[in-house]
Amino acid sequence: MTPSLGRLEKVDLRYIWETEAQDFTPWLAREDNLAILGETLKMELELEAQEKKVGPFSADLLCTNTDDGSMVLIENQLERTDHTHLGQLITYAAGLHTVNIVWIASPFTDEHRAALDWLNEITDTNYRFFGLEVELWKIGESPPAPKFNIISKPNDWSRSVAKEARNKSARPTKLLQQDYWQALKEFGEMNGSELRFQSPRPQHWFNFGIGKTNTKLVALVNSRTKKITVGFESYGDAGTLCYENLHAQKAEIERELGFSPDWLPLEGKKVSAIWYSRDGDISDKSQWPELHNWMITHLEKMDKVFRPRVKAMDLTSNDEEDDA
Repeated sequence: MTPSLGRLEKVDLRYIWETEAQDFTPWLAREDNLAILGETLKMELELEAQEKKVGPFSADLLCTNTDDGSMVLIENQLERTDHTHLGQLITYAAGLHTVNIVWIASPFTDEHRAALDWLNEITDTNYRFFGLEVELWKIGESPPAPKFNIISKPNDWSRSVAKEARNKSARPTKLLQQDYWQALKEFGEMNGSELRFQSPRPQHWFNFGIGKTNTKLVALVNSRTKKITVGFESYGDAGTLCYENLHAQKAEIERELGFSPDWLPLEGKKVSAIWYSRDGDISDKSQWPELHNWMITHLEKMDKVFRPRVKAMDLTSNDEEDDA
């Protein structure tokens, strides 16, 4: 016997959020709701500011994409898109040098969708414009649930083709590194890894967000020494405090990891690091599946052990509090 099914019912946005400024923006600023938005954008978002001043305007939300440290500006509308908000977005992008511009509305006109597509085509590859329509749905008497639908986003494929054309003059080692990271990304996604993979670049490192600004997981390759490394890194004064807090839990952390990484404090450098390395020659492509499996397995362990500890930390120093 076929079980009975419920029927999806669309809910008016104003039934839950009467206003954008007093209701929707504060709701979206909460960590659990930013996580819903982040899942749609394939980013991990950390709130930096609400109603951020840019000249005479105030941007609704300013966040950090902790996957790569880039800034994310979010502008909300609980109504049809208009020219005023499009102009504000461009103003904010110029004033904040924001890399990711997110426009949330309901609904999007064809003209404004086309405008975002055009901006993605003509702007530098470091700038990305997203258009999202927000909806509310319920089944029967269930509480309404939010849903974000991407209606405009950067064409990463065409951008990667253009970038590859510009990189043809790059050194063979750099191109090998980019191919290695691309294969790592494909290996992880094919095997259901929960790590969030960015677009691969021709460089010896590959970063992964861990949920807090100035911290990250990192994978490294060294073609000269034929070594590969995975690790955790933190930056600046807040990063030093984070490292010290983690180092105080060293024995417990290593027990949970199941291996003993190298602990490398700041000591005059820009970054504190916790690294774990092994032999690995990426010039031998027959090794790639085994190297990829090793990297992803250990990065996932680090994510599981470090993420809850890092996200629970208050990394505000006394000097920063005085400045505030």
